[in-house]
Amino acid sequence: MKLWCVALIVGLVGCDARVDHFGANKLYGLVVARRDAVDSAPDQASIATVVGDLFGTPNEPQVPDFASRLLDREKLVRAAGPISSDQAGNHFGLYREHCATCHGIEGGGAGPAAALLNPYPRDFRHGVFKFKSTHRADKPTAADLQRVLRRGIPGTAMPSFATIGDDDLEALVQYVVYLSLRGQTERKLIDRWSAGDLNDDELVAAAGEIAADVVAAWESAAGQIVDVPPLPSLAGDGALWWQDSDRIERGRELFHGPLANCASCHGKGGDGEAVTLDFDDWTKEYTTKLGIGPADSAALEPLRSAGALRPRQLVPRKLAWNVFHGDNSDEGLYRRLVVGIAGSPMPGLLVNEKPGGVGVEPDDVWSIIAYIRSL
Repeated sequence: MKLWCVALIVGLVGCDARVDHFGANKLYGLVVARRDAVDSAPDQASIATVVGDLFGTPNEPQVPDFASRLLDREKLVRAAGPISSDQAGNHFGLYREHCATCHGIEGGGAGPAAALLNPYPRDFRHGVFKFKSTHRADKPTAADLQRVLRRGIPGTAMPSFATIGDDDLEALVQYVVYLSLRGQTERKLIDRWSAGDLNDDELVAAAGEIAADVVAAWESAAGQIVDVPPLPSLAGDGALWWQDSDRIERGRELFHGPLANCASCHGKGGDGEAVTLDFDDWTKEYTTKLGIGPADSAALEPLRSAGALRPRQLVPRKLAWNVFHGDNSDEGLYRRLVVGIAGSPMPGLLVNEKPGGVGVEPDDVWSIIAYIRSL
């Protein structure tokens, strides 16, 4: 407990200090250099300058013209900078007050308290979010991000921020989108550098093109929401829809059978006791995708020095506990089963979502949910 307190106090004090610039994504620069077998990491000083010209600093965020429909600079200013308030009671520095201790100034998921948390805080710079209403490859909507902030993520260190005001919540959502947009632009610019040398003029043009494409992906999210069919009819007077014994039995068969095969990860009866050894996509990027074993400390040392967190095994949910990281509504569970969880090994279950066209039908998804609820 004392270690927690020290880490949080140090984190809060540090995050309230003035920070004049975003740190370069040294880890991804090293990952790309190794992945593409180039002689050296990219010129990150030049990349940082170009990205800084587009997006500003942690104290003075900027909104490129092509992002003005997506980002509201006034809300970003509320969330950015050191923690303070004005005479009218408006709060500033909201991100550092509520988020930076875990997610870090850059949104890289490696804040002062991150190493103590399991699972680790999200790295926004990948542009990948787990719990959302949209398809796997799409960005979340603003409502999705607000839902996560209001509810928190049960079973993790991510708390609920339901008690903060609506204006402050909207400012935080905007800032998370801003950090993700900025961070993904930086990552893609590093990729472009690796594909071939870019002079300064080409670097500026490439950054603008990349950022515009990422903005377009965020703007299109509202049109990519996964449709949810009507709930099945009730099992009887006073019964909940999922209490139908035939539907529960069908769900049990699918859960343990080859079409859904949920038990291979979540264990018999959802007890989470299946033997698995897997990692999320954030970790795989600097381990297995580079041919490095997650337990190979010597090979990981340069990457750890560049900012990588110690690899932690991904543990499938113990469904019988009835604690779900994401939205635990019927609609939320349906969407998660239909498209899977982005950034994780959790696949989508529908026929058209699984490789090889082997999967289940929409009504089967309701049966699986009924069985999960019955646990």
